[in-house]
Amino acid sequence: MVELNDGQSRLVLAPRKGAAIARYDALAIGSAPVPLLKPGDGTGSSGCQLLVPWSNRISGGGFTFDGRFHAVEPNVPGEAFPIHGDGFQRPWRLAYHTDTEAELVLEDGAIGPYRYAATVTYSLQDGALDAQLTVENRAGMRLPYGLGFHPWFPRGDTTLLKAKAKRVWLEDERHLPVGVSLVSEHPGWDFERPIPLPLDWVNNAFDGWDRRASITQLEDGIRITLSASPELPVYILYSPSPDAGFFCLEPVSHTVDAHHGEGLVPLDNGEAMSATMRLDWEIVVTD
Repeated sequence: MVELNDGQSRLVLAPRKGAAIARYDALAIGSAPVPLLKPGDGTGSSGCQLLVPWSNRISGGGFTFDGRFHAVEPNVPGEAFPIHGDGFQRPWRLAYHTDTEAELVLEDGAIGPYRYAATVTYSLQDGALDAQLTVENRAGMRLPYGLGFHPWFPRGDTTLLKAKAKRVWLEDERHLPVGVSLVSEHPGWDFERPIPLPLDWVNNAFDGWDRRASITQLEDGIRITLSASPELPVYILYSPSPDAGFFCLEPVSHTVDAHHGEGLVPLDNGEAMSATMRLDWEIVVTD
């Protein structure tokens, strides 16, 4: 593990576990550290994983691109489809770190037709976390790429979410998209203003958002603000139930199963793309 600390926040990274974030804690004066992400070892259902060289599922056993079919096998036990690439499953090398910044490198990403290198830089400043993820195509041919971040947030009885969006993609029992609907037609999913998370299952892609979300944890008196770069025009909301103790809001570059739709970025061999996510926090005074 690698720890960063700027006096206001603490960040713990797991280079050998996909360069994931294991902990991100607010160091509020006069109180114990407050977990801003669900703490753990950065795997399973904790911290924040990196999604590279794509986000979410690919159906059909692979995809066709430039007239050629590329097979991609499932990569997670229990999953029928390959999901989230392989960056989160590989050890990354710590290139450098200071008290408040670290860069990690993956030189040998390889899943299906993809061969790529990736870097991620994490930095703390005034308590805020900035993460920049970059992928470079090294497959020797043009391929479609995507990126994203997969943070797991604590969910309590008084957690509120604000994440304005225009449309939501509906899913089937395989967690694949089956259509798109206006968010206004689903009041329980309309997070234009801070509201509690739905009581039932949610695992949907939202687009037409302003790349900004806020999570208010009233019990802790903390509000977390997530900001994403223009390369991440979609967020995935995964919230299985109130009893789960967590939910995920994932800023990503494309919707689910985009290899059979649109939203991925074609990269020639040697070309790269980047995306950034910022997490900030503030103390919220409640009555």
